[in-house]
Amino acid sequence: MVCSMTFDDAMSVLRRAKTWDISESEESDAETKPDLNRDGSSQMVTVSTDFIEDHSPSATKCESGQASALSPPRPDGCDTPSPARKRRTKEEIEADKETAKERKEARERQRAARAREKEERRQEQQRRREAAENLKSLRPENCLKCLTVCIDPALLQQDGSDILLNTLATFEWRFSIESQQLPRSITWTRDIPQQGEDGKGSVGEEQVVLVLDLTDFMDMVISLKRMLENEGEETEVGSFLSPLLECLNRDAKKVVTLLVTDTLPYYRSNTCVVHLLDETLQSKLGMEYQDIEEVLVYLELCKNISLVFLDGWQEVTNHVCAVTKALSKRPFKLLTERAELPFCVDGSWASGVRVERDGSGLIQVWSKQIQQLNRVSPAVASTVTVAYPSPQLLLQAYKSLGSEEARKGLLAGLLVKSGGKERRIGPEISARVYRCFTAQNPQLVLD
Repeated sequence: MVCSMTFDDAMSVLRRAKTWDISESEESDAETKPDLNRDGSSQMVTVSTDFIEDHSPSATKCESGQASALSPPRPDGCDTPSPARKRRTKEEIEADKETAKERKEARERQRAARAREKEERRQEQQRRREAAENLKSLRPENCLKCLTVCIDPALLQQDGSDILLNTLATFEWRFSIESQQLPRSITWTRDIPQQGEDGKGSVGEEQVVLVLDLTDFMDMVISLKRMLENEGEETEVGSFLSPLLECLNRDAKKVVTLLVTDTLPYYRSNTCVVHLLDETLQSKLGMEYQDIEEVLVYLELCKNISLVFLDGWQEVTNHVCAVTKALSKRPFKLLTERAELPFCVDGSWASGVRVERDGSGLIQVWSKQIQQLNRVSPAVASTVTVAYPSPQLLLQAYKSLGSEEARKGLLAGLLVKSGGKERRIGPEISARVYRCFTAQNPQLVLD
């Protein structure tokens, strides 16, 4: 008969089932096992699943207690096992330190290299920015803002000088009224950047304009004529000629222009040649027509002084404005003319053919030399260079022939392949090539 087992019997069965190795074939016998009662009789004990589930916490507690009882105690008091650590030697510790030090130095080098590259990029950007600003400042519209027109106060005493001041104010050009080395002169100064407290400086331009009326100009001509008669002695020079010559002797680069105002219409000429048709003027000057020309030639050729006759201050103002605009365009023109061969653009034809030290490129030079002749295409030049790879071989072929006609027609029979078609060079091109390489007359026309 089947009887219910006690709690202690069930626990003992569970312990035995845990320790035994139960195979798959013995799963059917796991629920029923023979057990001996106290009286020694064997009975089939049925373990109720519900009973085990109801008492599972106690069973789990018992199992954990049994597992802890079977396993040996841990010295560190932790249930999870730790891997055994191998003790490092002194050499390994030193090697690790050296490796860490090398890694640190490598990181520092990389950091320094990145910082250096960053600084170089920043400096390059700064240089490009400064170059762009410098180029921008050299443009005429910006360079005009750096010019200052310096006017001598003596000019303001003349009638009509207010036209010049009003025109400069209208254009919003800078001008200053200050005493000049030459009385009644107009000069120009340009602002340039400098390294200093204010960061700016000024430099004087070479152009000088000297404004004289007809009376002052006549006195200068008479004084200059007397100086030439005395073989260059400046003992009796006039009031305007003396400082002018001193200025030119002090700075030979100065370019002086004499503006003579209040002149008669027949007294002016675009070629700076004075025609004294009025007897009153001749008597006032006290010299002949040839004497006047001699004085003007001396001023222009020996002293580099230009002479312009103008009618009133309006023309003087126009001349000053023209000179100011020309000075504003000068820096940009000098910058463009500084480059070598500015009329040549970038391209293969401008650079030519490069010849290496091993001689490669000479065949291309030889072909380019033949193409310099009129109506000689690259295909014709290539045919000639294939037949005669160097000029020396072509000259030897000319020398080997006995007659002049044979030499002229040496290249006439060569076939030229171009565009899928074949044609001969012809006697005309052959004769021109022959004359080009054998003629002794440099003025000979090849065509």
